[in-house]
Amino acid sequence: MLLSPTSSIDAIIFDLGGVLIDWNPRYLYRKVFVDPGAMEFFLTKVCHASWNHEQDRGRPWRVAIEERVRAFPDYELEIRMYFDRWSEMLAGPVQGTVETLYTLSRARRHRLLALTNWSAETWPLAQKQFEFLDLFEGILVSGQESLAKPEMAIFKLMCDRFDLVPNRTLFIDDTEKNVDAARAFGLHAIHFHHALQLREELEDWI
Repeated sequence: MLLSPTSSIDAIIFDLGGVLIDWNPRYLYRKVFVDPGAMEFFLTKVCHASWNHEQDRGRPWRVAIEERVRAFPDYELEIRMYFDRWSEMLAGPVQGTVETLYTLSRARRHRLLALTNWSAETWPLAQKQFEFLDLFEGILVSGQESLAKPEMAIFKLMCDRFDLVPNRTLFIDDTEKNVDAARAFGLHAIHFHHALQLREELEDWI
């Protein structure tokens, strides 16, 4: 749990994937691989998280896909699915967290923004699917900026673009290294685990 805050906050920044949107490539690849072990090999050795992170950081999908196909030709079909069937990796909103977002929006006491590691090419699919994204004053998408969390530069860009004061801003993310980086930059931060924990910790801040 966080210590009690030392100052009030004006703005709350939400991460999206894992906090408000349930995204996981396993939702797709459980349909593709009969053997769970084979699926895990594919997602940890072929199309792994670090490879996907480069698309979140702005690398074009066509470049990323062709690079993997050259490296793992036996998995060409499965590799191409990563982009062609990307929408099947979305399970929907994270229930509980979205309700918290609506509560904050109705209260109108804090500016609400989002900072997400997301490919610029797949971002429009999420925008069409999730109406609650309209609750945000602004959203910074990593793939559109060629920067990604946990790089310090993306937190600076976020604060500069939306005129945020770091020590009056609270950041919420499900990835510990992103939370650590945000705190090092000067933001307050909550490491998200589940919706109830978030609501409890937010009580200290709002």
